[in-house]
Formats: sequence, structure tokens, C-alpha cells
Amino acid sequence: MGLLSLVYCLTEHNVVKFVKKVFGEKEIEATLQRLDRLTQDEARTTAAETLKVVHSLVQGMREVMDGEQLCSTRNSPSVECPSF
Repeated sequence: MGLLSLVYCLTEHNVVKFVKKVFGEKEIEATLQRLDRLTQDEARTTAAETLKVVHSLVQGMREVMDGEQLCSTRNSPSVECPSF
């Protein structure tokens, strides 16, 4: 039996059975569980990085807004407003 005829004979069901025989069902299950954990870890890391960026942007906006509020109170001569 040649390689092409072997590939032709392998249906989806046979492929699954073949892979389970070659690699072992427990090894495949363990690999899938590890992949799932890695995917979840990646999602948590991405969420944390996104939150970090958003927090930084909000802090920057607060600083700008606080600076504008200081400039709008022109009652005090000691406050210098930057000219743009």
C-alpha cells in the first residue's frame, strides 16, 4: 500500500483514531489542557497590559485637566499658565 492510498483511506474518524494510537489519548488530553492554560494566561496578560495602558492614559488626562483648572483660576498672580 503506497502513501497516497494510505492518505486516501484515512477518513476524519480514522485520522482521530490514528493520532490517538500514535500519540496516546492521555498525552493529547494533557497537551490540550496545557494549551488551554497557556491561552488563559495569555488572555490575562493581555488584559493586564491593556488595563495598564488605560490607567496611564487616564492619569495623563487628569494631569492635563488639573493644569487647565489651575490656568483658569487667574486670581492668583503666582500661577503661570503655559502659552501654546
